[in-house]
Amino acid sequence: MKRLLPALVLLLAACAGEGPARVADGGRPTIVSLNPCSDAILAEVAEPGQLLAISHYSKDPRSSSMEAAIAARFAATGGTVEEVLALDPDMVVAGSFLAPATRAAFADLGIEVVTLGIAGDVSASKAQVRKLAELAGNRDAGERLVSRIERALAEARPRDDERVDVLLWQPGGIVAGEETLVSDLLARTGLDNVAPLRGLSQADYVALEDVVAAPPQVLLVAGGEMGQRHPVLDQLPQLRRERFDTGLLYCGGPTIIGAARRLAEIRKAAS
Repeated sequence: MKRLLPALVLLLAACAGEGPARVADGGRPTIVSLNPCSDAILAEVAEPGQLLAISHYSKDPRSSSMEAAIAARFAATGGTVEEVLALDPDMVVAGSFLAPATRAAFADLGIEVVTLGIAGDVSASKAQVRKLAELAGNRDAGERLVSRIERALAEARPRDDERVDVLLWQPGGIVAGEETLVSDLLARTGLDNVAPLRGLSQADYVALEDVVAAPPQVLLVAGGEMGQRHPVLDQLPQLRRERFDTGLLYCGGPTIIGAARRLAEIRKAAS
């Protein structure tokens, strides 16, 4: 198989069409990202031509954590071994749920695989930024991104001690648990996630009648289910309803910057 590998790479590359220019020098590895969260970070810390492709999730507004204009600069794959092999990267960055068979196939082909877990708070996300920047051979870019994140969080920090109770109602009618990145961001911007106080854990379901029976100060709606758009919510004078972009929900890295700014706006409006 390994003796046939060069020919197979050329064949698949020809079928795949023209891709991004490869890094010619500098000793930095070429990378294919299969995870929307690593997509967003690598787009910031990799050199031009180094990130050969991002995941197809980042091309879909429903699952992307990247601005469409940034995602448009990169090719994308569906994560298959054949697509990645056609690009012939030095490294693949994937989520921790990468199928064992896929990981084994990459290893057999001599492609290094790095997995990225789910960042549970800001500190973990900054560590991921630094890790990916180091793997890309560009620590300075990682530190610049971390500095931007820290500056955005400092600007979003409330200037008083008032706390605002918030229920984050996500797609599918579920809520965010206590040990999640978005919950950490809520706390840092003067908002208290009431889900844990109501005995709810990560991804627990909340029905419309539960919200009506015990409305929070602010209902952050990040989904589009029928109950989340129900007119009865407009009849609750003690409830403030705000939209929260799903693109700010799932990933850290540069996404934290936009999320912190949006949450600061919501807290200011509710105070």
